[in-house]
Amino acid sequence: MNYQEFIDYIYLRHSGNIKLGLDRILNILKEMKNPNEKLSGIHIAGTNGKGSTAAMCESMANFHNYKTGMNTSPHLLKYMERIRINSINIEFAELLRIYKKWENVFEENEASFFEITTALAFYYFYEQKVDLSIFEVGLGGRLDGTNPFKSDVTVITTIALDHPKSLGNSLEKIAYEKAGIIKENTPVVLGNIVDEKAKNVILKVAKEKNAPTYVFGKDYYVENIRLSERGTVFDYHNPKENLHILDCKTSLLGKHQAVNASGAITAFYLYQKIKGKEFDLEKIQTALSNINWIGRMQILQSNPPVIIDGAHNEEGINILVKNLKEIFPAKKLKIAVAILRDKKLDKMISELGKISEKLYISKNKSKRAAEIDEQVNAAKSVNAVYETFEDVNQATQKALSELENDEVLIITGSLYTISEVLNQKEKLFKK
Repeated sequence: MNYQEFIDYIYLRHSGNIKLGLDRILNILKEMKNPNEKLSGIHIAGTNGKGSTAAMCESMANFHNYKTGMNTSPHLLKYMERIRINSINIEFAELLRIYKKWENVFEENEASFFEITTALAFYYFYEQKVDLSIFEVGLGGRLDGTNPFKSDVTVITTIALDHPKSLGNSLEKIAYEKAGIIKENTPVVLGNIVDEKAKNVILKVAKEKNAPTYVFGKDYYVENIRLSERGTVFDYHNPKENLHILDCKTSLLGKHQAVNASGAITAFYLYQKIKGKEFDLEKIQTALSNINWIGRMQILQSNPPVIIDGAHNEEGINILVKNLKEIFPAKKLKIAVAILRDKKLDKMISELGKISEKLYISKNKSKRAAEIDEQVNAAKSVNAVYETFEDVNQATQKALSELENDEVLIITGSLYTISEVLNQKEKLFKK
């Protein structure tokens, strides 16, 4: 079985098995002798920012000489991105070996695609004797396949309305689902959770589980944030732990990445403290300047700038718009966009339309892709200049052909959208 045959098989066989609940994953892990209970590390939930936070934690762990395993989703180019050690994706041959070993267990339990991926990560990290594991929650937290991870530190990055059919139609309900990953006596790092009611839901769960909390804006914070096309510089302060880092730089772009970085720093500091290990400030600085994470305010071309960003919901688009205004205040913006239909596409498109010189609207290949007409109606509501295309790469090609030296092209709307661009990167950007 080659890579494509494998992917086609598990998608067709298991992608329809989605069912919120922990019974199946717990049964699978029991058959595997519970590798999830033998790992150590950091568990990350949140509406936005959890992937970037995970990548920052991974980089800090790598530079502190840990053998580091990271499990994230979704993948952008290859399935193997979801499971990696020391920033290197699992080899397909290894992936297939482990899958074959446990295939009957997956079949017997009618496992979902995500449950299979998570179980493979748990087993592989245990088998490879990983020192520190990082798991990113897929959906929610309380009933997510990663929930059985016996982590040392919990992170909840942000709370916003997303996946209302699965997680609930209020911030408080979503916060409760995210808080479901909090473990007894395990410290919890809360990111910039603006809604007080949502924050209080998480704090209540933490209190019930005797989990100490570190709250952004209260126990730790950032200031003096400086943005440029080269990255984000900020000062980190944690008076609760008497920890201060000045002129901290991350290679990821945007004010929100300073906040994400502060949560990652806090989480990794707590991990080191729990383990009685050294927290090396110089290594932290180096690690944050060398993050291996694609698709988040990633610069594909510098002159003129072309940026891809996986903003896929209303909060993500609002953050993207704010960052673009700060980083490129004097430049005209052209935006190629394709959004999923289960998002608030009216608000997302209208926000992008307000700042763009022109929108290049298309439809990505996801089964959840919004129709072009739906996106066009939103663009019309703000009188945006737009043009439509059958697919993402056609839209990108046209935008590139019309891009002037004093302009910036942004490609956004969904991780599926930027994945399609990355898959055709060499063709699209050939000189």
